[in-house]
Amino acid sequence: MAPSTVLVTGAGGRTGQIVYKTLKERQYVARGLVRTEESKQKIGGADDVFIGDIRDAGSIVPAIQGIDALIILTSATPKMKPGFDPTKGGRPEFYFDDGAYPEQVDWIGQKNQIDAAKAAGVKRVVLVGSMGGTNLNHPLNSLGNGNILVWKRKAEQYLADSGIPYTIIRPGGLLDKDGGLRELILGKDDELLQTETKTIPRADVAEVCVQALNYEETQFKAFDLASKPEGVGTPTKDFKALFSQITSRF
Repeated sequence: MAPSTVLVTGAGGRTGQIVYKTLKERQYVARGLVRTEESKQKIGGADDVFIGDIRDAGSIVPAIQGIDALIILTSATPKMKPGFDPTKGGRPEFYFDDGAYPEQVDWIGQKNQIDAAKAAGVKRVVLVGSMGGTNLNHPLNSLGNGNILVWKRKAEQYLADSGIPYTIIRPGGLLDKDGGLRELILGKDDELLQTETKTIPRADVAEVCVQALNYEETQFKAFDLASKPEGVGTPTKDFKALFSQITSRF
């Protein structure tokens, strides 16, 4: 069987970079989509990295032509307003750049990707969302008045309704730590947010994205994802067993 061609969007981001690299190591035909030449160079500048803006539907079509699977890792990023002094207490204030609000990036931008994937006959879409989407009053929604989880959730619902075989992964808080060292935990409906185990290394999220492509158990499914602390439990190696725990379509 020929290796699958997989596009990672948001390939310049901290999790996207790991997914792109992992796909290459595992003999997939990997492509990346980034927004700028600078991001392209940051991840190696190869010809398989496309430059496009997910908010402009036409600009992402070339990257999506001829792929078998799409892994969506694009996300709006809040920026901290300058002048915050942590020594004075209080909380920093955040903002989004004009045109880069969650509505434009996490909703319109993801909808554009899903529409393009459907038009191109893509067989599988893995979307990385976020835990917290069941709670409208979640603190993340107030960052920069962006309602980020509301718009992410809308895109997740759009994908679930699209008819394309999908996997929606909603990780908890992302850690910049080594992957493969923890026991991974699946949940649904934000139940994990009520527990002590609600974070996960980005590298483990990346691994789950790539593994999800291989298992029927993840098709037409959505799940929350977190990890036990390092040294507690047994590091997850059997992904079929992990994915067979998934019960929820959304």
